[in-house]
Amino acid sequence: MRPLPQAGRAFLRPKITMEQVFEFTGNHPLLVTALMISFFVLVFSELRRKASGMVAVSPADAVALINNDAAVVDLRSSESFMRGHIVNAKNIPFDEFSTRKDTLNTSAPVIAVCDAGMNSNKAVALLRQSGFESAYSLKGGMNAWGQAGLPVVSGKKTKSKGKKS
Repeated sequence: MRPLPQAGRAFLRPKITMEQVFEFTGNHPLLVTALMISFFVLVFSELRRKASGMVAVSPADAVALINNDAAVVDLRSSESFMRGHIVNAKNIPFDEFSTRKDTLNTSAPVIAVCDAGMNSNKAVALLRQSGFESAYSLKGGMNAWGQAGLPVVSGKKTKSKGKKS
């Protein structure tokens, strides 16, 4: 077999030496500091999320859990709940959640839902501390649910964001 021809110089990657890295670091200390801080914040937040056992599910994963008999707990106010909620969701406002969480079935999966996913993460942490092994937060909350075009119930009618009746 004939050896492949050598690539031209235009295709060769320039070699970066440690001297150049140190020179760049010396010339751009703020940029390098910002990069290092961003890296450590990312690593710390991921490690904290993994250690706390937080499990946020996408709207599609939530639908699969709901189809397998998961309970949906809507943590929004009663007014927001009446404007639109997930089918068969139980409304327990976040302010009352710590006292009313014991009304939920500990053996069934629970999906906590709020507007954007912040309060639901706190509720899932409380549920897990109380012995709920299958407690999940809806990633992005009702905002993500609506953006996915999934149905919401308001009053007696079901509506879908994607379709107008």
